[in-house]
Amino acid sequence: MNAVEQPTNRRFRALRPVQTEWPLLLSIATGALFLFGGAAVANLIMSPPWLILTFGWLFLTILFASKAVVRHAEDLAHELGEPFGTLVLTFSITTIEVASISAVMLHGANNPALPRDTVFAILMIILNGMVGLSLLFGGWMHKEQHYNLQGANVYLSVIVPLAVLSLILPDFTRTTPGPTLSAAQQAFLIIVALGLYGAFLAIQTGRHREYFSAGTPRSEESKVPAAKPRSVYFSVMLLVVYLVTIIYLAELLATPIDYFTETLHLPDALGAVIIAALVATPEALSAVRAAMANRLQRAMNIFLGSVLATIGLTIPAMLVVAHFSGRHFVLGLEHTDIVMLLLTLFSCGITFGSGRTNVLQGAVHLILFSVYVLLIFQD
Repeated sequence: MNAVEQPTNRRFRALRPVQTEWPLLLSIATGALFLFGGAAVANLIMSPPWLILTFGWLFLTILFASKAVVRHAEDLAHELGEPFGTLVLTFSITTIEVASISAVMLHGANNPALPRDTVFAILMIILNGMVGLSLLFGGWMHKEQHYNLQGANVYLSVIVPLAVLSLILPDFTRTTPGPTLSAAQQAFLIIVALGLYGAFLAIQTGRHREYFSAGTPRSEESKVPAAKPRSVYFSVMLLVVYLVTIIYLAELLATPIDYFTETLHLPDALGAVIIAALVATPEALSAVRAAMANRLQRAMNIFLGSVLATIGLTIPAMLVVAHFSGRHFVLGLEHTDIVMLLLTLFSCGITFGSGRTNVLQGAVHLILFSVYVLLIFQD
């Protein structure tokens, strides 16, 4: 009996990587199809029905691969501890953000507002949609949840000025016409954003590390199931491979997005929302799961850390890409978007200003997100 069971167990263990890493196989197979299919695939997707089907296939493939990135980042989080685990997740998602925005920006007709609209969409999805769902579900299950107030204040003290300097100030500068910055102003913004983000990392990982890991009671931490042991090098290797495949697939996704915005004449902001949803969904699922498990500190590290990385890293990276590619880049928001950004930042200051949250605050942020979606189609 044992002799029969042992080969069976060995076969099961041999198949386990295939069962858990099927998104990687799917991503590689999809990339190979487009890479070696050549003209045949290109001619096929010229038909609108096939193009829409291709968009759905690529979107889901990238989404599954991004969820695998989150899974491996969480494995590393258990090995490295907080806040280093969250930093791995943040830098991984930032890489996907920059790759996706660059692919669509450099593909097709020049859309100078696309990077700005994508960054704004990411802020709205995270600060209103992700925060709203996390606080609503977490508050519904646990009534009231607690987090480290000092950590939240540190996040917001950097997020608020960077958001205003990057997305609102360009509307009021007079050196260049329109909601843009001059070359000198862009260089200064890059230095300020990277400098503040670097200072934040020094606080988060060194001098005041306890601000970002002391929000969950020890009694609750003991209830969190331990992660299955896995080699750190194995997780890092798979994380890198996933990111490489996602970057390539994001370039392929640019063709359907261009079709929706340029041929079907849908709102330009819709393409930005598609990219933002693709990037933010894996983090949103991770944050909501953490809040439902009464680990609001972990959830807060995810969504506020993601926003800070988007403003502090993605915007400087996009400015550099636009400069070397010769593309025009609009930064300043317009009309109702300015109001929505200021209202969202103000609401976040109230939500994360007491050290505890409940369902009402989650409902408020979800209402703000629904207003943002409405204004995409009816500004």
